[in-house]
Amino acid sequence: MFADAVAEMAAPAAMRYGATRYTVQRSQDDPYRILQAIWFDSKDDWYRYWEGRELIEFRARYSGKYQVPIVYVWHDELASDGAPPEFVRPSDSPGSAPDPEPQTA
Repeated sequence: MFADAVAEMAAPAAMRYGATRYTVQRSQDDPYRILQAIWFDSKDDWYRYWEGRELIEFRARYSGKYQVPIVYVWHDELASDGAPPEFVRPSDSPGSAPDPEPQTA
């Protein structure tokens, strides 16, 4: 339930605050470990998102659904390559989609 809420509410809200990309991932080893990564060009945009009404409401609504507090760590991107993958929710595509082809990192 919490991972779905992050994927459907918290992460897409970042795009309204100037994010250029986001991902939400769940560990296959530990299904309770959820990773949300968001790309912002400006740390000020990040703070507008983090302190925006959507995230304040999200943290209040889901505060009992996790044990470790939601924290963030700002990272500076040093290098990257390739186009970001297109985000498609399984419910958006008819039938079951095939697994994506492996890509080199």
